[in-house]
This record gives sequence, structure tokens and C-alpha cells, in this order.
Amino acid sequence: MRAWSDSIPDGSIPERLAFARADADRHTALSDNRNPHLAWDDVPDGAASFVVIGHDGDVPTMPDDVNQEGREVPPDLRRTDFYHWVLVDLPVHVRNLGEGAVGSGVVAHGRTSGEGPHGSRQGINDYTGWFSGDPEMEGDYYGYDGPCPPWNDSLVHHYVFTVYALDLARLPVEGAFSGPAALAAMEGHILAAAAVVGTYTLNPRLRD
Repeated sequence: MRAWSDSIPDGSIPERLAFARADADRHTALSDNRNPHLAWDDVPDGAASFVVIGHDGDVPTMPDDVNQEGREVPPDLRRTDFYHWVLVDLPVHVRNLGEGAVGSGVVAHGRTSGEGPHGSRQGINDYTGWFSGDPEMEGDYYGYDGPCPPWNDSLVHHYVFTVYALDLARLPVEGAFSGPAALAAMEGHILAAAAVVGTYTLNPRLRD
């Protein structure tokens, strides 16, 4: 199985795909937040549906230095996963998703519908937990919301968009399901997978 993205041709994620872009005065500003184009082929026989999961594996596990003036998040800090996109039950005849087709613009309190393209379903991404307790932003964030790494992180973040071919037409998850829940439900049903990796940073030192 093979996957690629016309939106990330050189491996660097453009600002239009991000939740936040660099801003000289405020460090960050909201960006266009468009989902990337994804396409795939060489699908194995027996595939009944596709799942798309986008995640960042470079997220700091401790908040002490995050977005603090005069400091950087250290490179040796333990990192964890942050899920930006969970899409399941994509019909087997579909071979691509257009840029911006399932996400465009930042929506305060999140997109409230889990309905995806071609009858698919979208889970909640991890901005749901990130904005919990923030009255201006909290809510269930369904579908795609793009990169917003700490503007003072010493690591460039890697965003992995994986397309899974499953032997199931419908994944057994319901409601506001998460990335880990989808991955757990997929165990034993993955026929093949392919990924596209893009990098992004808001750290001015690393962008120069």
C-alpha cells in the first residue's frame, strides 16, 4: 500500500494546514486549518474500508516550559501522542481526500458533527481535552484540526497521517470516539497501512 499528499510535497507542512501560524508580535495566530490532501493505492484484496489517523508524536508531557518567554522546551523531555484527525468507515472505493474537504478554518468549541465524507464517521481529536475548561474554546472537536506545537519547543514536530485498509466495513466504535479507541478497535483487522509524514514548527529559531 502506498500513500502520498500533494499538500506536503517536500515533507514540510505549509501554514495553511496548521491550526496556528507564526506571528512576530504574538508568537502565534490562528491559521487556515485545512486538512491535507491524501491519496493512496496498491490496496490489498479483501479491504472493506479505510481509516485515516493523523497524530503528532512529539508533544511535551510536562507543561512547565511550554510557551514561556525566555525558555525552550528541552529536547530530551519525554514526548507523547496528540491526535489531530480520526476518520473511520471510509468506503473502499475511495482513494483520496481533497485538501480542505473535511476541515477548513478554526471553529471555536469544535465542529460538532461527526459526519465525514462518503458516509464515513469522524472521531474527536485531542483539542477536545486541550481546551477543556476554557470557556471560549472548550467543546468536542470532531474531525481535523491541524498543528499548533509550542512556539518555544526545541524539537521540530512530526505529523504522521496514516491510511489503514481494514477487513471491516464498519469499525465498532460509537459516539465521540478517540484516536486510541479507534486504534484499539482496529486490532486484528488491519490488512495494510501507509503513511505520509510532515514536519512543522512555530519556533522562530528553527524556522530561520
